[in-house]
Amino acid sequence: MPSYADLPLHYGQVPPWLAKRMSLLGGAIVEAIVTDYGKGEVIRRLSDPCWFQALGCVLGMDWHSSGITTSVMGALKKAINPRSAELGIYICGGKGRHSKQTPAELIAIANKTGLPGDQLVYSSKLTAKVDNTAIQDGFQLYLHSFILSDEGEWAVVQQGMNDASSMARRYHWHSTAFQSYTEAPHTFIYGRNQGQILNLTDLQSGSTKSGILQLTREKPVHLLPEIRNLIMPGHHEVRAENVNLKRLGSVLALAHDTNPTDFETLLMLEGVGPRTLQSLTLVSEVIHGTPSRFEDPARFSFAHGGKDGHPFPVPTRIYDETIHTLKEALQKAKIGESDKKDAIRKLSLLSQQIEKDFEPNTNFDKVIAQERRDSWQYGGRTVFGKAVKPPEPKSGDQLSLF
Repeated sequence: MPSYADLPLHYGQVPPWLAKRMSLLGGAIVEAIVTDYGKGEVIRRLSDPCWFQALGCVLGMDWHSSGITTSVMGALKKAINPRSAELGIYICGGKGRHSKQTPAELIAIANKTGLPGDQLVYSSKLTAKVDNTAIQDGFQLYLHSFILSDEGEWAVVQQGMNDASSMARRYHWHSTAFQSYTEAPHTFIYGRNQGQILNLTDLQSGSTKSGILQLTREKPVHLLPEIRNLIMPGHHEVRAENVNLKRLGSVLALAHDTNPTDFETLLMLEGVGPRTLQSLTLVSEVIHGTPSRFEDPARFSFAHGGKDGHPFPVPTRIYDETIHTLKEALQKAKIGESDKKDAIRKLSLLSQQIEKDFEPNTNFDKVIAQERRDSWQYGGRTVFGKAVKPPEPKSGDQLSLF
């Protein structure tokens, strides 16, 4: 069955200082995935809504809002398309008027790669038609992104809005995950369960479709049974219940513990401070983690915060150091020096090892408070401005890890 989750509808622009960094880090993450797992894995992950949300969080976007979809796809398109010949990945479409350019973009790519352009255009148009018409759930599409490899595998990420409920719904498609465009084709649908909706793509709606085609009087309404909800809450702050505290705690322990689990691995990242190590560990998991690791995407906002200040301002200096370290590791790996790249990969494994015996306590709010107090040191920024140095903390009010 499709899964549903709320995405509060947010408006506004991504500030230039964040948009640039999102493209740089997003591009480096995609390159790392292509290098280690292949271009098909990039396509598969973009069709996974939990991974997609985690990626948006690690890139510093608002952790739960509809804006993640637009900003992530925009950042990736800007980063990847200039290197498409090298990476073998292409991104077409986008928000509003950009979505209408998808057919022309696909034909241009087909002319370069020899892929079947007409078939790709048909897939693009039909996926949009299905989600806008065959599934009448109250959401009007306003974003359509078509991601494909030079081997012909593709994914579609598109999003609709419902002004009445101030909610958005994101739809994910994967070319290898369905047999028919009109019979349960989605890998996932992100949105709130609204009761009875017209879903003509459900496997059990065959008689309904036949009835419509024959202009009979059968009611073309299908109620999705046993829908599994994944709710993205409306509140702006990140709360303890939004993350897996055991997993988050293990990341913080790895980064800040004075007795590291694997000193040899950390030695390969010499010069990287504890706070950057925290970000790199979460980036490592986005690159190397398995699907089950992304069930709490809000956790990844502890890499680079959020532009709205939740859970804390974006630490631009840490962000830049993360980008530099990952890009340097990728460049060195191209000439056979893979030690740093392997060390970044091992960070996610070390975190999981710590997690096995880790017992978190209740200091979640203190961790956020400490991040906000330190934000000015890390070049913290939000859409409201730069972080300022706070008053000196009272005795005993320092960070205490889980």
